[in-house]
Amino acid sequence: MTRPSGQVIPQDELGATRRLGRTIQRTLGRSLHIRHLDAGSCNGCDWEIAALLNPYHDVQRLGIDFVASPRHADLLLVTGIMTRNLEEAAVRTYEAMPEPRLVVAVGACAISGGVFAGTYAGRDGIRDVLPVDVFVPGCPPRPEALIHGLLVAVGRLDPHRSSGEPGSDALSRTR
Repeated sequence: MTRPSGQVIPQDELGATRRLGRTIQRTLGRSLHIRHLDAGSCNGCDWEIAALLNPYHDVQRLGIDFVASPRHADLLLVTGIMTRNLEEAAVRTYEAMPEPRLVVAVGACAISGGVFAGTYAGRDGIRDVLPVDVFVPGCPPRPEALIHGLLVAVGRLDPHRSSGEPGSDALSRTR
């Protein structure tokens, strides 16, 4: 398979995207619905998330859709430091999601506060506000890292249970 530029796509990248598509279908039996929440970011991570929808990565072919309502979402993708003004909205968004639900922290700011750690206006990451299942490191993380993070997150859902239990992966913490 080749990229639009004519370069050959590495097999490990193709394998990860195909694995994600199969895992989503096997686990959920349908598409993975993601609600993106910007909790106070510089938009670097948001640009990389938007790159997931371009013709090169095209995650929609894998059965991944971004939704506007948390009531339709399986996964909450959070970017930013979690500003004080957005804490309540983030919790309400999380609580509006049906079970099983997952939270993925994207980027250094969402994980630890990044360069904004220790400021008066925000938290040092989102884990004090929301139960994070998977952390995707980077500033900003590449789209391939986001795809890997989604693969890890979906792998945490047991296809035979109605509620998602966290697994045992080095990239996550248990609830």
